[in-house]
Amino acid sequence: MLLVFAMLAVMVTSIVLTALDRVASNANHLDEERSRETLVGAIQTFKFQLGATLNDYAAWDDAAENVYTAPDADWVISNFGDMTFESDLFDVAIVLDQNGRSGMAYSDGKPLERGGKGYLPDDLMMLFDQVRSAGSGEVPQALGFVRTVKGVGAAGVALIRKKSGEIEVDPAKRSYLVFIRHISRDKVERISSAYVLPGLVLAAPSYRSTHAVTIESTSGISLASLAWTPRAPGDISREQVEPLVKAALVMVAVYCLLLFIIGNSVVRRLRTDEAAALKLARTDRLSGLANRDGLHVLLDQALAEARLDGSDVVLLYLDLDGFKEVNDSYGHAVGDSLIRAVSAGLAVLVGGNAALSRIGGDEFGIVFFGADAEERAISVAEAILGFFGEPLPLGERVVSVGCSLGLALSPEGTIDGGELTRQADMAMYASKESGRGRWTAYHPQMDEERETRNQMALDLRAAIDNEDIQVVYQPVVDSSTFELVSVEALARWNRPGHGPVSPDVFIPIAEASGLIDRLGLDVLRQSLMQLAEWPGLKLSVNVSPGQFRDPAFAGHVADLFYVTGIDPHRVVLEMTETYFIQNPERARTVLERLRKIGVQIALDDFGSGFSSVGYLRQFGFDRMKIDKSLVQSLGDGHRAVEMLQATVALARSLDVPVTAEGVETDQQAVNLRLAGCDQLQGYLFGRPCSPADIDALRLRPMDLRAKAAAIAFAHPRDVSSAR
Repeated sequence: MLLVFAMLAVMVTSIVLTALDRVASNANHLDEERSRETLVGAIQTFKFQLGATLNDYAAWDDAAENVYTAPDADWVISNFGDMTFESDLFDVAIVLDQNGRSGMAYSDGKPLERGGKGYLPDDLMMLFDQVRSAGSGEVPQALGFVRTVKGVGAAGVALIRKKSGEIEVDPAKRSYLVFIRHISRDKVERISSAYVLPGLVLAAPSYRSTHAVTIESTSGISLASLAWTPRAPGDISREQVEPLVKAALVMVAVYCLLLFIIGNSVVRRLRTDEAAALKLARTDRLSGLANRDGLHVLLDQALAEARLDGSDVVLLYLDLDGFKEVNDSYGHAVGDSLIRAVSAGLAVLVGGNAALSRIGGDEFGIVFFGADAEERAISVAEAILGFFGEPLPLGERVVSVGCSLGLALSPEGTIDGGELTRQADMAMYASKESGRGRWTAYHPQMDEERETRNQMALDLRAAIDNEDIQVVYQPVVDSSTFELVSVEALARWNRPGHGPVSPDVFIPIAEASGLIDRLGLDVLRQSLMQLAEWPGLKLSVNVSPGQFRDPAFAGHVADLFYVTGIDPHRVVLEMTETYFIQNPERARTVLERLRKIGVQIALDDFGSGFSSVGYLRQFGFDRMKIDKSLVQSLGDGHRAVEMLQATVALARSLDVPVTAEGVETDQQAVNLRLAGCDQLQGYLFGRPCSPADIDALRLRPMDLRAKAAAIAFAHPRDVSSAR
């Protein structure tokens, strides 16, 4: 019996130990597979992060402008080469021409010798050939791993192009941007910590182990291996319980319990690691908020719950106004700081009753669900507008940005996530088109309006391409003699099949669609060519804030003067105060460039906005134009006249001449002349008309002189006082 018992005990012990060995081996195997899959994913993420960064820099309107349109080597070095200094995104930047020759090569913020020859291996040139031969419809970008003189790293090659993807450069003159992100020791340590891979090291390509993942180049050559130290949770478990099993069969039950506890711990850890990896994939790296994928998951969950309990779901879409100007003025580092500051502020305003995410770039999404979702969304939208009403301190700088919001409602979850996102995005753009700094709720009519505006934008682009935009001219007269001294150029568009389109309609569409630069320069070109036929006259042309934001605007203006041969001192560029308020430092820089050309600068529509005295003194305008609303109020009584006189006196004290626009009556002309305006413009002296009408007016100056005499006869006391 004892022998039988002993044999039974041995058999049980053997079975238990065998089972234990198998469990330990299986646990080790599962841990190794998880580690391998995690490391493979980490390597791919490392490469794709470089790809996302490369796309941001290569598909950039400013990059296309400064590489192709107006080549600026300093700009290229500042925005590509210098950014390699202590950057976690890339440490090598090279610009190649169509033949693969480098025009700029930087590593760690310093130029490379011999044009970065040691950083252009054959594998990288294979990526270059792939991008160079990419067909239409294909993304001109390729990624892979390469070995350089500095080590092994992820590399990417992309065609420098506009953000829209348009490529307007002859293939022989195209340039390509190369970024390399080397796998340094600190990056390996960060991967080891982030993905729970202890002892992770970068080994030689010849290293062979089941605990290593090989990094291969584009051509399939092994470049290096990432090896980690296996944790072997099964072996640890076995060492913990084996002494107890050997001591007595009675401890088998204890051993089984311990094995269950340890096995369960391993499973929990695997699930925790999987959840952490999934959360990381749905989190925006810069802001720490949920990303676009995370928003879709949150939105789908909220809609599913809403369909069950009959509640509503509201999506609030937010886009920053002025973020591009901050990036252009201060660089991407300050732009990133602004995104982090805005994310922190929004998180406080949104609170815990909604889900906040950064969709990408300068766009954010907020999901409201449960009872009173719409009311809470509106309240938060108002709070957000108030938040952006104050400047944001960023280190030593203070920046001012605004935002436009769109709100879309899914009653009881009946509208799916994709459609709800589209509606919120459309409502947000409606806020931008309505003047920004506001929130707008979606309504179905927006779809029709958007289609109408899109078609009008297409027709406007065709009109500019076909030179169908006409320019008319409104007379500007001397206030004392009523002699014609200047004309203001105004754009007119007769849309085929629709008739004349008001400038109040197509100018905002041009600004929203990015056509304002071409439209403005086309009007300036036509009016300068016409001015050559009007010796003795001056010309004023309106400039949109959209044109003013273009870094190359002053250069385009100078080119037009060179081509037409017009004296720049005969031209006044009229600008509203909007851009000066938003970007005073950059506005001052552009004004200095324009003044070097020789053109005069006028502050337009004074009296209709902020009308700050500080801007008159700070920017030193050559002329001020009083808004027609101030002129038309002259009939309201003495206070309106006194306000006019004070406004003109202010300009005179700063030695700034004054033009009054919107003059329609004789009495207005007299009052404006008495107040000190030296030039007048309005329907009293002529509506916007064709060049032929201006020619006729120049040939018949007595028409205006007769009008001056008639006014002098009708208002003798006022005229004598003026003299």
